[in-house]
Amino acid sequence: MNPSCESPATARRADVVRNTAETKIRVVLNLDGSGAARLSTGIGFFDHMLDQIGRHGGFDLTVSATGDLHVDGHHTVEDVGIAVGEAFREAVGDKAGVRRFASGLYPLDEALIEVALDLSGRPYVVVDLPFGEVLALGSPPFNPEMAEHFLVSFATSASITLHVTKRGGTNTHHIIEATFKGLARTLRDAVRA
Repeated sequence: MNPSCESPATARRADVVRNTAETKIRVVLNLDGSGAARLSTGIGFFDHMLDQIGRHGGFDLTVSATGDLHVDGHHTVEDVGIAVGEAFREAVGDKAGVRRFASGLYPLDEALIEVALDLSGRPYVVVDLPFGEVLALGSPPFNPEMAEHFLVSFATSASITLHVTKRGGTNTHHIIEATFKGLARTLRDAVRA
């Protein structure tokens, strides 16, 4: 779909606000964008991963989030996942004319991640991303266990079936980044006509 030819009725966009006791979040998503991302969650590594969704999905993605980072990043990551999932579900609409299914293997150096999904309307998530020693990434720290939590929150809110499996890898950063790139690429393929 050519964004310059879209009418407001056919634009695949969403603007979602989620405010809880712990977080305040706004997500703007355009599925037919150019891959531009504007991200501010207060967690640098998480912003880097969200950038992979915009860039490799070809989506324009804006995420503005404030949360109780003085506690930890859990609520911020979870609630951003929920809000991005809601935005995706809203933007994709009734899924008429899209491929719906997509899968692939996604490498990053020694890491290899398999992602398969179905825009089924039935949330179901299987994530098998074992890590060796769990090391927090960045400052403030991103707990690698939150990658799975983001995937579950996103897929449940987006009402999709999602399977993510680590086929190989030892570097925690590479495993998580390959996962987010793989998610982006499969989402991009699934929403194509």
